Amino acid sequence: MKHVKIILGFLLITVSCHVSRNSASQPAPIGKETIFHLSKEEIKEGYNVLFDGTSMSQWTSNTDEYVLENGCIVMYPKSGYGNLYTKEEFDNFILRFEFLLTPEANNGLGLRHKMVTTQSGYDGMELQILDNESPIYKDLKPYQYHGSVYGWIPAKRGFLKPTGEWNYQEVIADGDHITVILNGTVIVYGNLREATKDSPADRIPASLFYKKGHIAFLGHDSVVKFRNIRIKELKD
Repeated sequence: MKHVKIILGFLLITVSCHVSRNSASQPAPIGKETIFHLSKEEIKEGYNVLFDGTSMSQWTSNTDEYVLENGCIVMYPKSGYGNLYTKEEFDNFILRFEFLLTPEANNGLGLRHKMVTTQSGYDGMELQILDNESPIYKDLKPYQYHGSVYGWIPAKRGFLKPTGEWNYQEVIADGDHITVILNGTVIVYGNLREATKDSPADRIPASLFYKKGHIAFLGHDSVVKFRNIRIKELKD
């Protein structure tokens, strides 16, 4: 979420990244480490791994604050804001991943994003990643809570697990249609054109309708963990 100052939640950052309970795919033990593998069903459906817990080779830009740690990508803020991007660009897809929030945590998921290297830089669609239950966020707009298409399509609330526990999320971006499924519940089912139809043309950012771009984690001043990231590209 843009321009919200966060108090760091370091108490929960030691939670292991190795146990996956929310998806059919499972990490496989390799000595003391684990590598995430697609399930047979996901392989058959055409998913590809973007992060398996051992390498960030498919990601670029802010690898100073986003680091590989114990099978996770962990955002440790230094400058306060910074974005991590996939090296590859995507248009229509199904993205699956898990994330863990620390208290008051705040981040963003960029879809079809252009790569921006300036501080607080955004150039694309953003889905909110947020500790909804923190009192500091009690007065936000409905479209600012977790899972929302930021500024446009509000998400249903009440389906995040407590901070320190892993959440499983699936995002379907199919043209103008955006679906977000959190821990098995659909919290967003919307259409970008429908959501913006009554807004003045000069208020609607062109970046909301980019056809293709990077997937990004849009950093804010808090610790967030990500793991088991995979994607299926949707064909016309």
